[in-house]
Amino acid sequence: MTTSVETSKHYIPEKLPTHIQHFINGEFVDSVSGKTFDVLDPVSNGNYATAAAGQKEDIDLAVAAAREAFVNGPWPKMKPRERARVLNKIADAVEAQEARLAELETFDTGLPITQAKGQALRAAENFRFFADLIVAQFDDAMKVPGSQINYVNRKPIGVAGLITPWNTPFMLESWKLAPALATGNTVVLKPAEFTPLSASLWATIFKDAGLPDGVFNLVNGLGEEAGDALVKHPDVPLISFTGETTTGQTIFRNAAANLKGLSMELGGKSPCVVFADADLDAAIDSALFGVFSLNGERCTAGSRILVERAIYDEFCEKYAARAKNIVVGDPHDPKTQVGALVHPEHYQKVASYVEIGKSEGRLLAGGGRPDHLPEGNYIAPTVFADVAPDARIFQEEIFGPVVAITPFENDDEALALANNTKYGLAAYIWTQNLTRAHNFSQNVEAGMVWLNSHNVRDLRTPFGGVKASGLGHEGGYRSIDFYTDQQAVHITLGSVHTPKFGA
Repeated sequence: MTTSVETSKHYIPEKLPTHIQHFINGEFVDSVSGKTFDVLDPVSNGNYATAAAGQKEDIDLAVAAAREAFVNGPWPKMKPRERARVLNKIADAVEAQEARLAELETFDTGLPITQAKGQALRAAENFRFFADLIVAQFDDAMKVPGSQINYVNRKPIGVAGLITPWNTPFMLESWKLAPALATGNTVVLKPAEFTPLSASLWATIFKDAGLPDGVFNLVNGLGEEAGDALVKHPDVPLISFTGETTTGQTIFRNAAANLKGLSMELGGKSPCVVFADADLDAAIDSALFGVFSLNGERCTAGSRILVERAIYDEFCEKYAARAKNIVVGDPHDPKTQVGALVHPEHYQKVASYVEIGKSEGRLLAGGGRPDHLPEGNYIAPTVFADVAPDARIFQEEIFGPVVAITPFENDDEALALANNTKYGLAAYIWTQNLTRAHNFSQNVEAGMVWLNSHNVRDLRTPFGGVKASGLGHEGGYRSIDFYTDQQAVHITLGSVHTPKFGA
């Protein structure tokens, strides 16, 4: 078992790499150009490694390897059960390395260690889920008795370009890798440049599990370089992207020339709506967890809390008191509930919104850097009340431990406020009224809704948003649909009655 060391200033895992390479056609390689970029940890903001900086020529090599493995390799032609065995071996390896994966993820991202451990197990479950799904998969057959039989032939599409974000990176990579590989595609993964550490572990995991060379390829690099080249490559028919909405719009434009299949899960500014009849203590528990877990760096964060006027003052008082008690500190400390934000650039962005919020709402908790943490990317859980619907902190995605609370008078106003942003990813609704719960859920503009619950998703359900929060859905059979072509095959029974043109 790998042990770790802790200095008086900073916890550092043992056996950290000092250089992170690409993985192309079964081999670890540097960029053709030799270019690199620095990788820092968010507690010290010191550079602990360099990473190969992928350029167009590196993407070209990775795509060529993936294309060769798709056209001439065994993976797309293997029986579903054979691919499922490999996927289950991958899941076994992830579970076996849970502690190490969590340790590295925490070091690289600033996520609290207790929350990072859950991400590794969830990643393993994604591979088990799709291993089961492809074995159980069946396709439709339609019959016209005595005349015709029609059936659907489901085929892998080719090289899938997977572009993943820096928040919970290992788990979110598994959401894309598992269904793309399960369905027989080959892949090129471009992980976020802020957090390349855990992504580098996939290569060894896949190789040891028996995945053929060229099926999985990884190119590190900046979005505007490696990511852009992957999106524009003519031999990559699919792009699955999770990230910020503006980047998603750029990908949409750049994918148009080759008419690529796109699945994009983008930003969010999700409402958490608390009615007066709600279980108040449970709603507060969920509303706190929903915006402050994962350091607030989560696309589905309930960062706009809408509270019915009758309980508004009580809610604000209790919520703020709890927020002040949240433990902010070293991500490796099991007592920590909010760790360090991922990167100084992101820290500056979130800190700027905290300052904006001081003129747009009533500050109830937080408001800046905790006094006991003078260094690192730390921001105290910050709560603003009485926030107007046109305020920037109400409308814009902050992606940090910052929440805006706004009152409402009745159901109609609550729905109008909930829908009053360009985003539509998730919504959380707290009420004991069953009729209201279902009507509100069906009318709120969100791809996913949780009633009297925090964010716990069944892997069989679709994941995605509406409006500026995304394009398309993945999850369960929706992922199978995205990563496969459904070819219709028609067979005529008996005589063919064709008009005899020119006879």
